[in-house]
Amino acid sequence: MFYYLFQYLDQLNVPGAGVFKYISFRAAMAFLFSLFIALVYGKRIIRYLQKKQIGELVRDLGLEGQYAKKGTPTMGGVVIIISIVIPTLFFAKLENVYVILMLITTLWLGALGFVDDYIKVFKKNKEGMPGKVKIVGQIVLGLIVGLTLFLSKDVVIREKIITTDNVGVEQVEYRSTKSTVTTIPFVKDNTFDYAYLVGFMGKHKQAAAWVVFVLAVIFITTAVSNGANLTDGLDGLAAGTSSVIAVTLGFFAYVSGNYIISDYLNIMYIPYTGELVIFAAALIGATVGFLWYNAYPAQVFMGDTGSLTLGGITAVFAIIIRKELLIPLLCGIFLAESLSVILQVAYFKYTKRKYGEGRRIFKMAPLHHHFQKLGYTEPKIVTRFWIVAIMLAVLTIVTLKLR
Repeated sequence: MFYYLFQYLDQLNVPGAGVFKYISFRAAMAFLFSLFIALVYGKRIIRYLQKKQIGELVRDLGLEGQYAKKGTPTMGGVVIIISIVIPTLFFAKLENVYVILMLITTLWLGALGFVDDYIKVFKKNKEGMPGKVKIVGQIVLGLIVGLTLFLSKDVVIREKIITTDNVGVEQVEYRSTKSTVTTIPFVKDNTFDYAYLVGFMGKHKQAAAWVVFVLAVIFITTAVSNGANLTDGLDGLAAGTSSVIAVTLGFFAYVSGNYIISDYLNIMYIPYTGELVIFAAALIGATVGFLWYNAYPAQVFMGDTGSLTLGGITAVFAIIIRKELLIPLLCGIFLAESLSVILQVAYFKYTKRKYGEGRRIFKMAPLHHHFQKLGYTEPKIVTRFWIVAIMLAVLTIVTLKLR
């Protein structure tokens, strides 16, 4: 909103109004405003949650310090959502299709997680929303995102076409086109086209590629959202990890949406994605501000309201900037947590069927609980997971040139 106001003031030659044209300035303002909301109003929301006795339900998992968390306010993800949405509305271009998709993702998964938390807290049902209902909600969001990216005329990439004339002089031209091309790490040209998977479709392969792309969007959105949800088990773990991921995604959005930098780095230029830097800045401010209260010992938990939202935001953001194939690397913490649960359940069922008694790979899943069972303290586990997340983020950025 402020962008349009100051654009009008700039036309009236009001001194200083033109600064709002710059993404870097608006991103900085979005970060500071988001941080302010999370710190100041987050405290008020926590007090409200305490007053209403909206506390965490604790199951007996035999973990050290587990019962100390009982009664700690949950549903604190509301703080994150408010701290993202308001600064984005204030400082971003609201007609930008990518900004619209990110706001839809935030509110959609926030609402889904809120209902899940509401059932757990107010209905005293520890299982929360039925798993099938939650998955359907995530699938519908993935479908909305995938179809929007397919149908919107503003969703294009700019390809660099190099041709050689009759005398051997190279000519370079650029063209904007709808494409199912995405980024893949560690290969020379750094690109992968979903059309490669359906090459057997002949003249229909491009249409079929979009079908594959939409299905990939649904799968990635659902998987990463649930991965973040599983990671939210220790004080500050999901919030801190998400902060690191948000910084990396913001960097990718900036370089991908900047014609000069993307050409210099020889990476895909995606018009209009630079505006996502404002959203990323708000996301960073929201997670850092929330971490102020969520750090050990936590004064508030984000609940599914926050964890589902953060995972979905990560997935959709990466898909929009064509970096979804980097998610296993960038979101390695989420992936490890998810795999630990999948392997644990699968191995337990297999050994129970084969030997009549279920056996376990880990002492407990998700993975962070395994380390708790080994005797590591909660702050040490969380700090080391953050360090790993930072290492993975740096390696993800390095893939831009490591080919």
